[in-house]
This record gives sequence, C-alpha cells and structure tokens, in this order.
Amino acid sequence: MLTLVRHGQTQANRSGLLLGRADPPLCAQGVEQAAVLARALPRPARLVSSPLTRARQTAEMFGVPVEVDERWIEMDYGTLDGCPSTALDAAGWRAWRDDPAHVPAGGESVAAVGERVRAACADLAADAASDDVVVVSHVSPIKAAIAWALGVGDEVAWRMWVEDAAVCRIDTSGSTPRLLAFNDLSAHAAALQPLR
Repeated sequence: MLTLVRHGQTQANRSGLLLGRADPPLCAQGVEQAAVLARALPRPARLVSSPLTRARQTAEMFGVPVEVDERWIEMDYGTLDGCPSTALDAAGWRAWRDDPAHVPAGGESVAAVGERVRAACADLAADAASDDVVVVSHVSPIKAAIAWALGVGDEVAWRMWVEDAAVCRIDTSGSTPRLLAFNDLSAHAAALQPLR
C-alpha cells in the first residue's frame, strides 16, 4: 500500500497563507496531528519524506528511518510564498487554474510538480505492492500522486482539497494503481472519541 500523508499543521497553514518552499515548523496542533497519525497508521516498511521541516517532523513521529526525497517537496510558489491567496488577482488565479504549464510569479507549474511526482510514484510502486510505504508530503505533490493513480492529467489538481494531516491510500498491487482513500481524517476522529 502506498499511503500519502500530508504533514501536520503549521501556523502559516492555520493563517491560510500560500506555503510552498518556505520552511516553518509544525505548530502545537500539527505536532499532535502527526503523533495521532503515527499511532494510527501501520508501521511502514519504507518511510519517505519531503525535505521540508514540517514534513520531516511529521515523518519522524513514526519512529522508523526516514528517506528524504526531493521530488516530494511542495510546489514552489515563487514570490507568492507566504502570501495570502488575495496576493494574486482573479486573472492570475484563472491563468494558473486553466493551464497546468503556467508558472506563477517565478515559481513552479502544476505540470512540473506532476512530472516529478509521477516518477517518484513509479519508483515506489513495486515496494508498495507488497509492503506498507508511507510518504509524508504536501498538498500539491499529493494531488499529483492522486492524478497518477487515477490516470488523469495535471489539470485535475485544482478540483481537489487536501486537509492538514489527511491520509490518501493507493493500491499498487494490480496492473494499474487504484485509489482506495482520499483526504481521510478518520485517525483524528478516532483520537477524539472518549475512552469507554
């Protein structure tokens, strides 16, 4: 099973800022989210992480060796990194959403993220077919991995929403990948249940 985990919350996420290559740590809630995920998910045979601090902090909660893979880093938002979404006008958002090859403000295109993530998924598929492989990453790479699993183009990225500390599962054991879960927050719901 290929399990994709979005990192826990940061203060920038909580504030609704565009967060790409900027490297803030998890906030207190994000640390708790990461701990819940580490308790709830099976111990992976392989654990892969983006190089950014928020992803590595989340991955380290699992207590197994972490492989850092640059291909799982968040999209580069260029000059928009750390800005509110209102920093880009309606025409700028339209151009970005309508064209996967569009590069916003010196950053990275959705298509470029898709290309690197499809290669990363293909490299993990065989191991994930027989063991649990967990990847801790970010919104844009996770969306790209879902597009890979579904066999669709990068243009679907803007039709998805991925929550902080959400889990997605892709079965790679067949002739084509199958999406089994998307934006799953059940581990957090279970952690909030009172003990009986």
